[in-house]
Amino acid sequence: MFQNLQTLFNNLGLITCALAVGASWVASIVSPNCSFDKLTGARADGHVRELIHRTSPQLGFLMAVSGGLFMLGSSWIAGVISFVAAFGFYATRMMLAPKEGKNRPGVKTRRKEQRGTSVSLSLIFTLTAVIAAILGLFGL
Repeated sequence: MFQNLQTLFNNLGLITCALAVGASWVASIVSPNCSFDKLTGARADGHVRELIHRTSPQLGFLMAVSGGLFMLGSSWIAGVISFVAAFGFYATRMMLAPKEGKNRPGVKTRRKEQRGTSVSLSLIFTLTAVIAAILGLFGL
């Protein structure tokens, strides 16, 4: 009976991990490409920053759920890597520039560099989520 539950939890972990990978791919590759094709540079930059700012917590939550399910399914390494990816998605949100009113007067922020770093981090932790899914597939 417990073996069946472990298989179920492992499969549910794979599903949530795959959901996070797909959503991260859309948020960090597909949507920015469309934004920079259809919008002006400043508007596209703002759109990408807002998109990553809003999707990172949900992606982190999906990876945390995936990590918990992998742990329940006895895929310990996949669970730990999923928790690392969850923390990474939450950290990606913190890399973005603060909202208006939070900077001191006269201080400029480099939003383009922060957007580039956030997209890069999002892609790195998407790769981490893919690694967690592969390890979870093999039950490691």
